[in-house]
Amino acid sequence: MSAPLTGGCLCGSVRFELTEPPKLATYCHCTRCQRRTGTAASAQAIIVPGSLRWLAGEGEVRYWWPEDGAGKGFCPSCGAHIGSRRPEADDLATIRMGAFDTDPGVRPSLRQWVSSAAPWEPVPDDGLQRFEGSAQG
Repeated sequence: MSAPLTGGCLCGSVRFELTEPPKLATYCHCTRCQRRTGTAASAQAIIVPGSLRWLAGEGEVRYWWPEDGAGKGFCPSCGAHIGSRRPEADDLATIRMGAFDTDPGVRPSLRQWVSSAAPWEPVPDDGLQRFEGSAQG
């Protein structure tokens, strides 16, 4: 990565940059991600702690906090999903792959929560490692 990797929401109110490349990327097939994105799986990049710098709209980002999971950050103006953060963290831990302006340089390397995969779209036989639940154990 020669320059910071930038991204943001659909309307442009929220903008960010990463000063280090993402560590890896994953697909999540949980029901929560399906309902949040309207797709069969959510693709996200796991970022290096401290590498995110907000360029605009940090205070605008709203979070939905499920009882047993990470906060889901989104732009309240356009509804675009930005990323997720843990309750104990001050900043995002993941960025949605679709929020990047350009190729983030990583590809999803695993699929988690395949036990909850959408019945209307089979999980592809793409050789990626699969986890019935969370990849973090």
